Amino acid sequence: MRRAGCLGVGVVALVVALFLAWFAGGWWVTSKLEQDTEFTVPEGASLTAAARALEMAHAIGSERNFLLRAKTLGSGDGIQAGEFLLPAGASEAQVLDILQHGKSLRRLVTVPEGMPTILVWEKLKAEPLLTGDIPVPAEGSVLPDSYDFQRGETRAAVVARMQKAMREYLAEAWAKRKPTSVVETPQEAVILASVVEKETGKASERPMVAGVMSNRLRIGMALGADATAIYPITKGKPLGRLILRSELRDPNPYNTRAIRGLPIGPITNPGREAIAAVLDPASTKALYYVADGTGGHVFADTLEQHNANAAKWRALRRARGEM
Repeated sequence: MRRAGCLGVGVVALVVALFLAWFAGGWWVTSKLEQDTEFTVPEGASLTAAARALEMAHAIGSERNFLLRAKTLGSGDGIQAGEFLLPAGASEAQVLDILQHGKSLRRLVTVPEGMPTILVWEKLKAEPLLTGDIPVPAEGSVLPDSYDFQRGETRAAVVARMQKAMREYLAEAWAKRKPTSVVETPQEAVILASVVEKETGKASERPMVAGVMSNRLRIGMALGADATAIYPITKGKPLGRLILRSELRDPNPYNTRAIRGLPIGPITNPGREAIAAVLDPASTKALYYVADGTGGHVFADTLEQHNANAAKWRALRRARGEM
């Protein structure tokens, strides 16, 4: 009897040991997940809901067993909302740790400084992970930057964040404007900044170009920016050819070669630095500038100086075979 009792205790101990080995081993053993898998936890989702989805994605073997092990062996921290990358072969312990403490995937859509809204619209339309239709946003309403988005998010929601960022930055910058700025409203600041953005690709020149533009506006001189003549034709896209004389002379409300003052609206989405430049332009007497052959410009106070600089630029272009 004593031997039989000992044998029974031994069997029970063996069964318990096997159960514990299965229970604990299943927590750290490599899973059958064959490839890296993106997994989304919706906002407000519970661990139970996540476990159900993990089982359907074959990231865990059993929802019930995963929950039991998570509550017994896991950290007890809550899971995060977001999109996560589960590596191939991830154990249940790794899966839970990723959902609790891992970094969610960052999906970004980037709007470079000076990108017109027609191209922002095309970029958003081409992003397959976004949903829904949107109209082309108002020109100048989007702040150039990189924006996070989630799989399945609407394009309208992303545009709303871009426009909110512009409103907030513009309000902040407007509050710091200097008395030397010639713009009278935040919208005028965006319009002039959009011209400055298109007139130079050299960040260090923006305050100086803004200074020249401010000087011209102050004395009633035409801004004379080619980009404003091109905008009504292409809505900000590259022209792809030389601009025609008739187009330069067209007195439409954007063309600052044919009209005085600011164009009727922005011609692109200006970035923070261009907006800051028109609100605090460089102190200068310059009224003219022309390309210098290095990607920048040379500035002049008088027409005589400007003509001499323009002659040097034409000679350089001829030497390069561009004329």
